[in-house]
Amino acid sequence: MPLLSVENVTLTFGGLTAIRDLSFQVHAGEIVGLIGPNGAGKTSIFNCITGFYQPASGQIVFDGRSVLGLRPHRRTELGMARTFQNLRLFPNLTAAENVMAGAHCRTRAGLFTSMLRTPAQRLEERQVREMALHWLEFVGLKDQANRFSKNLPYGAQRRLEIARAMASQPKLLLLDEPAAGLNPAEKESLMELIYKIREGGVTPLLIEHDMSLVMRICSRLVVLDHGEKIAEGDPESVRNNPRVIEAYLGKEEEGA
Repeated sequence: MPLLSVENVTLTFGGLTAIRDLSFQVHAGEIVGLIGPNGAGKTSIFNCITGFYQPASGQIVFDGRSVLGLRPHRRTELGMARTFQNLRLFPNLTAAENVMAGAHCRTRAGLFTSMLRTPAQRLEERQVREMALHWLEFVGLKDQANRFSKNLPYGAQRRLEIARAMASQPKLLLLDEPAAGLNPAEKESLMELIYKIREGGVTPLLIEHDMSLVMRICSRLVVLDHGEKIAEGDPESVRNNPRVIEAYLGKEEEGA
């Protein structure tokens, strides 16, 4: 059974069709890349998968159950987590506090127990902080635990967002352009981190424009153009697919 199955999904905004009849699957243990030119619909399908958008038609099945109609926080509870193309950290919280926020869906203390600071609530808070330090160490930021996230370098902020997502204990991690703005050394570190995530039992699905990165790290690629799937397969077959070349480079004029 696939971990994620997107089945004939169509997404419309008024008269504009952003995604048309899109289907693909992600199996546990794969690293799948979702690629395509700007405006191809990549982030739109991420938003459908995670519950920010509701498709006009089609089905999205995660871990054996339909998630259509479920709000984003319920999908997180089921085991989905994501990062965003534009960073969405809490700038005035520390790195550790940002990661602790990501674990909220796994905590039990409610409003009143938190206000009363019961022994059970304090114990849970200590456990969540220890877990946050674990994920900061996982992404190489444990020594930055007490720094405000707004004061961290950009590359560290990218890794912090991944740590926060991992704190929700996902089965599927959706990464929206995780390499955007990173220098070559940071991209190499990111690839090692994605492999570590996969080896830890979490399946990565990523949107990425850096072709060198996706060709090296992904076992399978799904290519979109104008909201439609135009190719799917291993990186080498996708690289040589005429429709993919045309989508990225444009159609060669006759006689040129």
